[in-house]
Amino acid sequence: MVARHHAHAAACELPSQAPQCGDDSSYNRTLANLLKLHFERKELLMRRTAATSIRRRLAFPIISAACIALSLGTAVAADCQRDNFADWLESFKQEAATQDISQKTIASALNGVTYDPAIITRDHAQNVFQQSFEQFSGRMVSPDRLRKGANMLKRYGSIFQRIEDRYGVPAEVLVAIWGLESDYGVNQGKYSTIRSLATLAYDCRRSEKFKSELLDALRIVERGDLAASDMIGAWAGEIGQTQFLASSYLKFAVDFEGYGRRDLIHSALNALASTANYLKNYGWTSNQPWTEGSANFRVLQKWNESEVYAKTVAYFAMRLEKEP
Repeated sequence: MVARHHAHAAACELPSQAPQCGDDSSYNRTLANLLKLHFERKELLMRRTAATSIRRRLAFPIISAACIALSLGTAVAADCQRDNFADWLESFKQEAATQDISQKTIASALNGVTYDPAIITRDHAQNVFQQSFEQFSGRMVSPDRLRKGANMLKRYGSIFQRIEDRYGVPAEVLVAIWGLESDYGVNQGKYSTIRSLATLAYDCRRSEKFKSELLDALRIVERGDLAASDMIGAWAGEIGQTQFLASSYLKFAVDFEGYGRRDLIHSALNALASTANYLKNYGWTSNQPWTEGSANFRVLQKWNESEVYAKTVAYFAMRLEKEP
């Protein structure tokens, strides 16, 4: 019987072979079990096939999106760095010529300009305003800077009064900005403005912003305010005793001394009056507080978006008010 039942099992591996099998009860149970196993395997196979199909359908758009993103990123990077710096500079010169900037200005400012990797290193490493207000103000509003600021208020008292009469900005606020930005004109920076802006415009991070600033720097030269060789300032392109970007220089610089040029590098009076003009144009209200939360405090944030910086200016100006 055992051997026969083995024979039945071998013969009944497939349902189509059932008619060849015997009809005893053991055989029937074996057949039923085989049929059950067959259909369970079939159902499992169908489920696996369906799951695989779903995974494939889900994976395809994800993979496609990743491929598209990768190809777009590669295309943007390739487009941004499609030329070496010298070729890019020649292309920029052609663009500048279409912006009513003379060939004389273009040549005097841009001929011989080279890429400065140190500028990009500085740009990538900015962390000054990751400091707290206590850290930043404690370092920047030093006793020595307060003492010098108080002396500036006395030295230029009548000039500050004229500036406040015209623009509504008090002397203490202007001296605070002057002291923080350049230590009262002593430390205006050591970088060529044109070279810095050209380097930042060539870099991929904020190329359009700095290309626009570079064009405005050329317009400053074109207007006769400064020679390109005189434009020495901070690594990010700010110039003058209160550190204007070129675009703000064009809009707000004034010739307060009346010498026919808006020179904010060599003239403290021009720089201070231009700073007041900037603040007035952004909504400064005379005879009103500049403490945190006030309308004038929000104007200070137009000068520098950092809340830590604006709070430090306000604090510095308040300290100067109390200096003898």
